[in-house]
Amino acid sequence: MNILETKNIVKKYEKHTALNGVSIAVPQQSIFGLLGPNGAGKTSLIRIITQITAADEGEVWFEGELLQPKHAQQIGYLPEERGLYKKMKVAEQLLYLAQLRDVPYQVAKDKLRVWFEKLDLMQWWNKNIEELSKGMQQKVQFIATVLHEPKLLILDEPFSGFDPVNSNIIRDEILALKEKGTTIIFSTHRMDNVEEMCDELVLINHAQKILGGKKNDVKRQFKSNLFTIETLKPLENLPENFALSKVTNTTDNTFLHQINLLQGTTNDILSFAIAQTSVIRFEEHLPSIHDIFVKVVEEGKK
Repeated sequence: MNILETKNIVKKYEKHTALNGVSIAVPQQSIFGLLGPNGAGKTSLIRIITQITAADEGEVWFEGELLQPKHAQQIGYLPEERGLYKKMKVAEQLLYLAQLRDVPYQVAKDKLRVWFEKLDLMQWWNKNIEELSKGMQQKVQFIATVLHEPKLLILDEPFSGFDPVNSNIIRDEILALKEKGTTIIFSTHRMDNVEEMCDELVLINHAQKILGGKKNDVKRQFKSNLFTIETLKPLENLPENFALSKVTNTTDNTFLHQINLLQGTTNDILSFAIAQTSVIRFEEHLPSIHDIFVKVVEEGKK
């Protein structure tokens, strides 16, 4: 089941078309990568989903209903440009924001203590926001986004400003939220995070959806039929439908072969190798999300 669907969304600003017929479907309890270069239309789409702006054409559906103001309480949004009241105390500000989301004061306070313990913020409870480092402020903003326990969480560059240790902490909390049932739309330029965390993705470029689907299906769509096979002996007399690009003798005295399969199936490679020697390892090389992103965006410039 999809928690969110956009259907043929069009958004124009004077003479600029930000979105031109963009349709996406976000499965429930998934991490959905929203990718694209700067200016592609990602932020415009997010603003429509969060009802900050409205589409000129098209529809947005949330849990099987046309998107309505009431759904705003079920959505959490962490924008790339953070916004906190720097003169307010940390806990005071988060309690205020939670109550705007209809979370009762005492309930919000209890939840806040849990999050402060998780993210090591208890000593900052009564400090002003301006006294916190950028990384600490990022943690506070993250808590503000998730405290009302939204069904859909939209994160725009959530790891910006974090050191590796705190990036891992936030990553683990995002994954934990997913396991508890939250759906996450994850907008980022960090393809390593997409590779590690996302179940599905969509790439927007020049205001249009260029590709999308399950992450592994997208990777297979761009596969180059390159394989690595590790054997006890080097392979000899390769048939014409194999192109051997590299052979490496490993420290374990085995042989790594990089083979391009020009015709046939993977079984052809395995059958050929097994007839000559023992096979230690066999794997297909799938392109990274980074490589696919660069390829598609560069092709879009032509």
